[in-house]
Amino acid sequence: MNNTKELNVAIIGAGRWGKNHVKTANGLLNPEQITVCDFSETAKGVVAEINPEINFTTDFDSVLKNEEINAVIIATPAETHFEIAKKAMEAGKNALVEKPITLVPSEAEELLNLSLSKRSGDPDLSGNLKLMVGHVLLFHPAVLRIKSGIENGDIGRLQYIYSNRLNLGAIRSEENALWSFAPHDISVIQYLVGDNPTSIQANGGAFVQEGIEDSTITFLTYPNNVKAHIFVSWLHPFKEQRMVIIGDKGMYVFEDSLKTEKLKFFPKGFKDVDGVIEKFDADYEVIEFESAMPLAEEQKHFYESILNNTTPRTDGKHALEVLKILDMATKEIKGN
Repeated sequence: MNNTKELNVAIIGAGRWGKNHVKTANGLLNPEQITVCDFSETAKGVVAEINPEINFTTDFDSVLKNEEINAVIIATPAETHFEIAKKAMEAGKNALVEKPITLVPSEAEELLNLSLSKRSGDPDLSGNLKLMVGHVLLFHPAVLRIKSGIENGDIGRLQYIYSNRLNLGAIRSEENALWSFAPHDISVIQYLVGDNPTSIQANGGAFVQEGIEDSTITFLTYPNNVKAHIFVSWLHPFKEQRMVIIGDKGMYVFEDSLKTEKLKFFPKGFKDVDGVIEKFDADYEVIEFESAMPLAEEQKHFYESILNNTTPRTDGKHALEVLKILDMATKEIKGN
């Protein structure tokens, strides 16, 4: 990255995922460019273990008032995202908000409008404020390789996508499996299809805690007869993270939980031969892709969008579209 010296980043929240952001920022920036804000004093020791030269504070107001800080990364509980992001952006700071961006579409829309109407408080940076959501899989090299393959016609006409994100625990008390797991897969499907669904159906079951679904399945219908479904559960005997992308010339299978052969291409399907439908079926080939840490790529993308005044891949509009799907799926589940 060029001119990173112009960046001064505050990471809000140093919990399980926030700590990963601190480690990542420490590898990309100088420690004097990083401030960590956490309301718990115990987080100070966590940050010091990463790099004792990183600034630490428990005072969020001091972050807002610090004119040198021109970007924030918000990794606090989801119910706090809206209030923290709004205050930060009103103070003229660009914002990367972990998923989900908010819990209510109207709040996400308010943040989007704020980003479009508010200019950076840093006179050295041009353009409107950047609002970005932490849909980290859209920075996974394998997902980018799948996207380019679809655009190049490697699997032909896109027909169907399905995703399984399954494991045993950990049980959440504040969100169901849909909100905990599905944002990843919805964001990827939206990115690969490049459109919004025309209909959404969803169902789920709460077995461990009343009112909190442990397993959900969501069906999405897109224009041009593209279909998708997402199965998520934390009540499952083994871990599975698998996405299958099916076209009329072949299929991709992406399994990020594997140690090797994470992305495969299967030349399988059906074709019309003189009016007769015939199956074609050949052995898979492993698709190689660049080795890069998605979270580091996500942060670099955020910083570059600020420095170069470009629109982030996972901007506020993308975040709002994913949130609307989650909201509609939730209404379907509760209605059922």
